[in-house]
Amino acid sequence: MQAPRRSASGGDIAGLKSRAEALRQAALLPEAERQTLLDAALAELDGAIAALAESAGGEPVPGAASQALSDLHSERRLLQAVFTATPTPLYIIDQDGTVLRANAAACELLGVGPGYATGRSLTSLIEPAARAAARSQLAAVRRTGRLARLACGMLSDQGVVGCELVIAPVNVRGDADRLLVSVGLGGAPASPAGRTAGSGDKAGAAAGTVGSMTARLDLLAEAARTLLESASVSESVLLQRCARLISGQLATWAIVDVHRRGQLRRHHVAGPDDGEAAALAHAAATVDPGPGSLPDRVYESGQQLVITHADDEMLLGPGPDGRPLLTRLGGACVLSVPMTDGSRRYGVLTLVRRADDGQFGLAECALAAEIGSLLGLAISGRRTLRRRTEAADALRASLLPPVLKPVPGVEIAAAHLPPSRGREVGGDFYDVYPTPGGWGVAIGDVCGKGEDAAAATAAARHAIRVLAYANGDPAQVLRGANDIMLAEGFGGRFVTASAAHLSWQGDTLKVVLATAGHPGPMLVKPEGRARLVPGGGVALGIFPDPEPATLELELINGDVLFFYTDGLADARSPRATYLEDSLADSLATLAGRRAAEIVSDMRKVVIDFCQGMLRDDLTMLALRAGVPPDQ
Repeated sequence: MQAPRRSASGGDIAGLKSRAEALRQAALLPEAERQTLLDAALAELDGAIAALAESAGGEPVPGAASQALSDLHSERRLLQAVFTATPTPLYIIDQDGTVLRANAAACELLGVGPGYATGRSLTSLIEPAARAAARSQLAAVRRTGRLARLACGMLSDQGVVGCELVIAPVNVRGDADRLLVSVGLGGAPASPAGRTAGSGDKAGAAAGTVGSMTARLDLLAEAARTLLESASVSESVLLQRCARLISGQLATWAIVDVHRRGQLRRHHVAGPDDGEAAALAHAAATVDPGPGSLPDRVYESGQQLVITHADDEMLLGPGPDGRPLLTRLGGACVLSVPMTDGSRRYGVLTLVRRADDGQFGLAECALAAEIGSLLGLAISGRRTLRRRTEAADALRASLLPPVLKPVPGVEIAAAHLPPSRGREVGGDFYDVYPTPGGWGVAIGDVCGKGEDAAAATAAARHAIRVLAYANGDPAQVLRGANDIMLAEGFGGRFVTASAAHLSWQGDTLKVVLATAGHPGPMLVKPEGRARLVPGGGVALGIFPDPEPATLELELINGDVLFFYTDGLADARSPRATYLEDSLADSLATLAGRRAAEIVSDMRKVVIDFCQGMLRDDLTMLALRAGVPPDQ
């Protein structure tokens, strides 16, 4: 129909308003025929458009220019009101398919606020499987100017809504052509905008909200539990477990990308639990996200991004066959969050939902961000622990040399057992080194554990070695080490130590032993007798003028001196008995054996006695006299 100019005087405007209100009321009736109402609404729109065109192009009546302009503005407002209030979802799109306007019913269909669809591609609001057909139909209408229909699904916040799109050209004089897309629902009619839900609907909505909140809390708790219970597994296994958990409860697909060697590397892809999806996930995990992809942008910015209607097929980069990965996964909604501990980013967690799964809400975005933070903290903790463990192992290796220097005519073997729990560096040390006219053997222990104790241990060990290089008196060597310990401080830590100077005198191995608060060694004779050699003295690092306890021993072929730290003496059984009480008997049964065999068998004795639960690290060093080197 055509609206004459005189419609501005009020006659046709009033009629149009009346008919528009009648259409709104008719749409609320249960038996309403939506197609009929749609055709009527389009007819009214055609009339309003024609009236606007005629008013804009006609010659104004002299003396009535102001009235004509007022009439034009009134008709424009009327047209806008009719478009907005039409109960059928409507979109106006331009030639390239971008949405210029969407009415209230269209926004309600999608479950979004006013203005959300404006500026987006219409095809991004359609399920991925129908996008190609939609593009073709839009192009056909633009080319032929004839109406077209398309059955497809629209992506709402709750999933896919079955619809039929009616695409028609809109020609406005003096302006670029547009397309009008109306949406007819395939199922029950949608509730009009502004309709108030009944009490039953409110109760159901409240129950659904509570259920969703509970599910999100359960998922967060399960994710935290997974991270805590996986403390002993590798970072790789941890990320895989968490991805599988999320893909089963929060998204269709979960993709984990970790930053290594200057770029994001695809680490793991988890998806539906079926053979085809598993094969796709395995293949997708072989392709890294490229520059410009969504995970790359999220990593660089450190901010999460959610794409509720993903229309960029290369959003996740290419798949293993070169096709867009988003298309291969059937993704319609994508959420990507950084894995960060708050100060450093380690990678990106990307969640992908198919069209039927609905969109990510604000609460789910917050949940994903929290899980990303938990993963970042877990990665940070594991990497810190690994670095400290590697440093502890390197430091322990420097304090406990794996290969001892050989001493002519003497067998020497040593062993160190760390505590059953904990990875901190202990305070035990031992060493074999040259001295003027002979060789030296040292063993000691620093009170406490950790990096500070290790520093004191290293200082004591190296001080003894360096001082003994020019001084063959072990007592003077320990006094010099005490001066160094006092000068450095080391937080008040003290060191117990034994130092022995070895030299051959004919067939006898002379041992000059000095002890500073350390247990004395056990002397084991070949015939099966074992006795404790007295120790004594004051630990190093306490007083400025300690006097080490000294004594001399003469060993013959087959005699063994068994040195140990207090970790062995204090080893306790489940019955609360101490190994020190039976140490002499245990060593007596090993009399006559080689040094390495004695250390190995004593290792088994200790572990069996404690049933594998060592409370402190312990060190053993066996020195067995043999045949003099000149014989």
